[in-house]
Amino acid sequence: MNAASKKAILIVSFGTSYENTRKRTIDAIERDIADAFPACLAYRAWTSKMIIAKLKKRDGIIIHTVKEAMEQMLLDGITDVIVQPTHVINGIENDQMKADALSFRDRFSSIVFGNPLLTTEEDNQAVVQAVAGEFQDMDQETALVLMGHGTEHYANSVYAALDYRFKDMGHKNIFLGTVEAYPALDSLLRAADSFQPKKIVLAPFMIVAGDHAQNDLAGEDPDSWMNRLSSEGYEVTPVLKGLGEYPKIRQILVDHVQQAMNASI
Repeated sequence: MNAASKKAILIVSFGTSYENTRKRTIDAIERDIADAFPACLAYRAWTSKMIIAKLKKRDGIIIHTVKEAMEQMLLDGITDVIVQPTHVINGIENDQMKADALSFRDRFSSIVFGNPLLTTEEDNQAVVQAVAGEFQDMDQETALVLMGHGTEHYANSVYAALDYRFKDMGHKNIFLGTVEAYPALDSLLRAADSFQPKKIVLAPFMIVAGDHAQNDLAGEDPDSWMNRLSSEGYEVTPVLKGLGEYPKIRQILVDHVQQAMNASI
């Protein structure tokens, strides 16, 4: 990189309208990345236009889309961009984010991408260790049931693979499903029945503990995971803590920025 070049990191999240979880997750990830790479300017973009519009109308907060952030970086004289998503998987949101950023490829010296949270086998192993570590005080007769988002994108297969990996790494009492795809709650119920836990801890497997966590996971609706599991006779404790609150999860994303930097040299 020559002396005249200016490098920035664009941190891209889906977004959330829940301020409390945003401060503990997205804000914390952005802060950790900015602290780790003080020579780079850090920028934010969100991919959910619905959430961006909601925050603008409700709170008067302006958050850039990926394209708006790229335009802002051009105005600020940035020449080289590392785009680091906080997305969990290489799904639809990540594909669209890449397309939006790459539409500017002729206007920057370089645009490189860091990987989403679950990309390599090393990532999967590190995530299993990070999640299991957060719940290490849980006894073996208690099951941890994690709610991922799920997607129609083929990358959804990573959820079933990770559920298997939890078991393979010795965590027989950790179950991972999704709210919108496979494995669904019915699959988890069958698995939990065979494990026969005395209690169930329910937690989101998403960067933020936002709408899905508040409603689909722990909401009052009879179809919420908490109520479905409770109706099966389990004693259920919800833990509304997004993955972005786990220091070791944030560190994986910081490492992904470093890997992208190394690849761009």
